[in-house]
Amino acid sequence: MAEFPSRFDSTLDLDRLPWFERRGRELVLVDDSVGPAIDVHTHLALSFVVRRSVDLGQEHAETQHYLPVERQLDLDVYANRNFSKADMKRLGRDLALGSLTGGGMRKTHTIPNLEREMRGLRVARSVLLAIDFPVLSDNAGEWLSAAKGHDDLIVFGSVHPYRPNMERELIRQIGLGARGIKMHPAVQTVLPGDPRAMKLYALCAKYRLPVLFHCGPVDIETRLGRRLSQVRHYFRPIEKNPETTFVLGHSGALQMDLALEIAKRHPNVYLETSSQSLTNVRKILDTADVSRVLFGSDWPFYHQAIPLAKLLIATVGREELRAKVLHENAARLLGLDAQALAAAPGV
Repeated sequence: MAEFPSRFDSTLDLDRLPWFERRGRELVLVDDSVGPAIDVHTHLALSFVVRRSVDLGQEHAETQHYLPVERQLDLDVYANRNFSKADMKRLGRDLALGSLTGGGMRKTHTIPNLEREMRGLRVARSVLLAIDFPVLSDNAGEWLSAAKGHDDLIVFGSVHPYRPNMERELIRQIGLGARGIKMHPAVQTVLPGDPRAMKLYALCAKYRLPVLFHCGPVDIETRLGRRLSQVRHYFRPIEKNPETTFVLGHSGALQMDLALEIAKRHPNVYLETSSQSLTNVRKILDTADVSRVLFGSDWPFYHQAIPLAKLLIATVGREELRAKVLHENAARLLGLDAQALAAAPGV
């Protein structure tokens, strides 16, 4: 079996792998046997307090990922370990102040920039994961509106458990086209098992919406966020809601083994692999039910080629797993036609 490196001079240096080619500042997938992919974990620029602070329809010449493409890259660590201290300062400033000003890196986190990256890497669909507070934000509504007419984008809404008239808000988002709900305990500052969160999961079962959790600590969140996202907090809500489909975003992050245990116990649980190390991606493929493993990137934090490279390396010698993880499992979850997706021209 061929040996592949795990360390690269930059994200663009991934063209050392046989599946990619560098074209200027773009990285493209050139192996026609790979793909299509469904990326179930992406975001656009989030806006809080100041609505629509970024023009989500504006194209920019270059996407400013939070992990700069020129940064040295190690595939065999949790992805955020690649950030420098300066990167972390810029990231924090951009997320905190950029939401108010509409400037900074986040102004490039738009639909055309995401779609350009998708085309180069044969990503046929991306799932946009909105995050909202009880008040002072409507990212779900804004993204659902912005994504209209973009068949390659699927939007998961966001209903904070402490949002007034929770079910009415959920129905509004469904009417706008929401295909699932994103829950981020660390950002929304609510425990996964909070009584009002439990009501939300029951409503998601009622309306047949999957719930995609941010799951697990990542060590760059606030101390409170780290406490709220401990994987032990996810066991009870999943156990008590067997009719709700859950996706564990990041597969438990830095507590992956606990997330694997949840998925083994509960057939209504999927694992999404964004940010996990190459070694951990291999472990997930070795030990989890591969029919419930999903591909994700956490764009625009990271270039979509980074998790794609990990999956391709991890499946050398067992290429039959690629279609399942790249698109078949997600297509089943989202009610898409996997065969039509694979046969579509241009992907």
